[in-house]
Amino acid sequence: MTEGGAALRGGRIAVIGGGPGGLYAAVLLKRLDPGREVTVWERNAPDDTFGFGVVLSDETLGGIEQADPVVHEALRREYVRWDAIDIVHRGRTLTSGGHGFAAIGRRRLLQLLHARCRELGVRLRFRTEAPPAAVLARDHDLVIAADGVHSATRGAHADVFRPRLTTHRCRYIWLSAGLAFDAFRFEIAETEHGVVQLHGYPYARASGHGHAAGPSGASTVIVEAHEDVWRRAGWEDCPVEESVEQCAKIFSEALGGRPLLSNNSAWTAFRTVTNARWSQGNTVLLGDAAHTAHFSIGSGTKLAVEDALALAACLEEHAALPDALAAYEAERRPVVESTQRAARASLEWFEDLAQYADQPPYRFAFNLLTRSRRVTHDNLRLRDPGFVAAVEEEAGVAPGTPPMFTPFRLGGLSLRNRVVVSPMDMYSAGPDGTPGDFHLVHLGARALGGAGLVMTEMVCVSSQGRITPGCTGLYAPEHEAAWRRVTDFVHSSAPGTAIGVQLGHSGRKGSTRLMWEGIDQPLPEGNWPLVAASALPYREGVNQVPHALTAAELAGVREDFVRAAERAARAGFDLLELHCAHGYLLSGFLSPLTNRRTDAYGGSLEGRLRFPLEVFDAVRAVWPDGRPMTVRISATDWAAGGTTAEDAVEIARAFAAHGADAIDVSTGQVVSDEQPAFGRSYQTPFADRIRNVVGVPVIAVGAISSWDDVNSLVLAGRADLCALARPHLYDPHWTLHAAAEQGYSGPGAPWPAPYRAGSRTPPTGRTDAPKQRLSLGG
Repeated sequence: MTEGGAALRGGRIAVIGGGPGGLYAAVLLKRLDPGREVTVWERNAPDDTFGFGVVLSDETLGGIEQADPVVHEALRREYVRWDAIDIVHRGRTLTSGGHGFAAIGRRRLLQLLHARCRELGVRLRFRTEAPPAAVLARDHDLVIAADGVHSATRGAHADVFRPRLTTHRCRYIWLSAGLAFDAFRFEIAETEHGVVQLHGYPYARASGHGHAAGPSGASTVIVEAHEDVWRRAGWEDCPVEESVEQCAKIFSEALGGRPLLSNNSAWTAFRTVTNARWSQGNTVLLGDAAHTAHFSIGSGTKLAVEDALALAACLEEHAALPDALAAYEAERRPVVESTQRAARASLEWFEDLAQYADQPPYRFAFNLLTRSRRVTHDNLRLRDPGFVAAVEEEAGVAPGTPPMFTPFRLGGLSLRNRVVVSPMDMYSAGPDGTPGDFHLVHLGARALGGAGLVMTEMVCVSSQGRITPGCTGLYAPEHEAAWRRVTDFVHSSAPGTAIGVQLGHSGRKGSTRLMWEGIDQPLPEGNWPLVAASALPYREGVNQVPHALTAAELAGVREDFVRAAERAARAGFDLLELHCAHGYLLSGFLSPLTNRRTDAYGGSLEGRLRFPLEVFDAVRAVWPDGRPMTVRISATDWAAGGTTAEDAVEIARAFAAHGADAIDVSTGQVVSDEQPAFGRSYQTPFADRIRNVVGVPVIAVGAISSWDDVNSLVLAGRADLCALARPHLYDPHWTLHAAAEQGYSGPGAPWPAPYRAGSRTPPTGRTDAPKQRLSLGG
């Protein structure tokens, strides 16, 4: 390699794998530097291909056009475009427009890239197994491993790339049909064995190019079913051809009676591929070798082509190869991880599709379209306002009212909108647990800010049950009076806003410093003894070992909750939430990772539920009728052997059976070695499942940060209420500002009388400049 402004000037490049990503990388690298020697190894013949059509987004096509207009023009002449999505369910087809897709037959795409490679002088070695990457790396300046989801390169160097492969719960098969659908088609069939779904899109118009293209065109058809349905249908054991014929009968109306066509097709389970690293020395992973994303949000081809664009650009921009490969990964990894999060949300939606089957038609369609959280209420309204209006009308949303500003009744409490100020520990009480001026201002400001429900932080039921010395309590008469001051302010100065109290006990996570002094760190002095379900410290060698509560001591803790609930009722709270999440005392009974008891309060889920339910029943007995009670749970521990999503459904079902008016669905914080899958709205699928399986109202929480998220979750039927924490720290008037930004001024978000003059967004910058009316050229 010679020195210069780009890495590998005149160098030798080997590409393992002749799929679209590898071929396009070869095209770009040769075009940018004709002096490079670029060789592509492909073990199959030129016309061999698996799958049928591939989808490319407008964004990807724009990148191709900028990087290589010749390839783009060839694609433009061939690809099929459409902008509508059809959702077919229970005999009804609903169509949403304005989406914008392009697709081309995979075989035709490869032919175009082969031609471009030959034109530029790229060496194509078909029917040739590539030497191992380690061998190629000795006499090549760069080795691009584009060898797919089963990458031999990745496997040979697993100790460096550290791949993780996750197999999911649906089985699917890639097929083709001899007709061109008019739109991207999702069709749901409810068979005697369960739900089977079709994903279909056109890739060749009448008499067009492409495998299986015919007089009526061609479409890719992916048939997918949960693995339980797949087994019940007998497709695990019968010949593939027979299962394909059965699928054609299931979707005969969509296919116009045509058969489904196979191309070495087989039923398989999707695997998500991730890698801790994407490069080793002068070898780099690209496309499916580096990452996969479920087909329901787009094709792997799209990601692979975008990888090739980024890799070529980084090699052009950096003189040293290590810098170029680091820049490539730094650029692509955040994009890919975001795509994978969206893809996982989408694939899990389809895994659980049966739970949505009874939703009203438009809600079902809206839920499907917004399943990945990339399409939202707001941008779908911009794409197809008529469709969104129909969804809202079906849901009873008044015209001009964003879904988040529709009322909701929780037990005997009427909430004017769907926004909740989530419980947030402030660690700002006096040493005796009494809330003071800070809490009056903090909670009062958020009540004035328009939320339907404002929640306190976790209020401790005993001195021993505090997390830190700065935690508030309801275990003394002065606490009750101090909280009454807060609730009186909310009810008098922010009428229509409800205020709820969250009661809890720290369990093994108590006796720690204030958060900003060292979260979960023991106090330097003045520690108090801890109690828990079992004698297991939160962090071995750091936090103290708690005392495992005896049966008699459990009765005492239960009474602490009862006395606190009685004080909360007298203090004027409108709602009470029992904190059974985040590894605190009651949560510690629920999780098998923290409850190792051998008595009636441990063992099976029924045993682990026993004490939290006893506390709930005792509190419910003294909490006034008509005032709702909710329960916050951790729906997963994000750790092996811990609470699962299925467990969470049963936990929610048990609390609902005992009278819980809603389940507040959080996750994690139970064990210190958790591995949460953070991301936008990352906890909402757990709430969604509980709502649609158990049939109990839910409060969704966790990285919900925009009013668009709230509108989407509520309208799709994934949540009844949405709790937001940090957005309300950033902006106490978040709800009112959300209303102003959406042009809403109805009863769901009334501005307090003293603030009405500020109910419109203040102007910024100059607004009186004359508009440009005429432009003269030349």
